[in-house]
Amino acid sequence: MAYMLLIIEPAGQRRSRTEAEGREVYERMLRFGQGLKERGQLIGFESLKSQVDAARVEVRSGKARVVDGPFAEAKEMVGGFFLVNCKTREEAVAIAAECPAAQWCTVEVRSLAPCYDEAA
Repeated sequence: MAYMLLIIEPAGQRRSRTEAEGREVYERMLRFGQGLKERGQLIGFESLKSQVDAARVEVRSGKARVVDGPFAEAKEMVGGFFLVNCKTREEAVAIAAECPAAQWCTVEVRSLAPCYDEAA
């Protein structure tokens, strides 16, 4: 079964690091991803840019509304993700605990399923 590990980080956390610190954090995450790939569990992973260039789009009554980032009300942001293949939820949770980002962020574990089937 596929699970997504969402890296939920405090908004603005990246600005608190030096460039060298940021590169080291990024390298640690790349090594983690490579380890998952070598174990045959990695489906994909990516880092996401900050919310500064982001946009939120919603369509109501046929009209699109776009809100450009950064989002003042946001205390957290999705900083990236790992998509992994695991036999059980417990295995996915164990992988999340191995993730270096769990030391400075929250790693949210979500199984993939159709949005209409809450039991799936």
